[in-house]
Formats: sequence, C-alpha cells, structure tokens
Amino acid sequence: MDKKLQEQCICPMCPSFVKCGEQPAFCLPEVGVSKCIKSEVGCVCPGCPVYEKMGFNREYFCIR
Repeated sequence: MDKKLQEQCICPMCPSFVKCGEQPAFCLPEVGVSKCIKSEVGCVCPGCPVYEKMGFNREYFCIR
C-alpha cells in the first residue's frame, strides 16, 4: 500500500466515519469499502488530498 497516500488520508475526519479498528483510506483499492460504516452522514472525499491527487470524481468510497 502507498504509505504516503495513506498518511494524507482524511477519512477519520468524515462525518460518516465509524471508528472500529479498520484501516482508513477507503478510496485506495488495497483498502476497499468499510465493513463498519453503514450510513451516509456526510462526505469529505472531495476535499481530500488523496482524492485530488488521484483525480477521483465520486464520493462515499467508504461504502460504495
């Protein structure tokens, strides 16, 4: 996994984030979707440096 990208991840600041011991950076294929997050409460993906750097254009990587 790209440690540098993971360090830039802001998933834990997201209103939808559920702390349950999972590795954040849900937009990275190595991490994938969360098994703990079940509700869309808000999304900070578009403001994430990883999102910007990777050229993503959608939201809620944690559950979709």
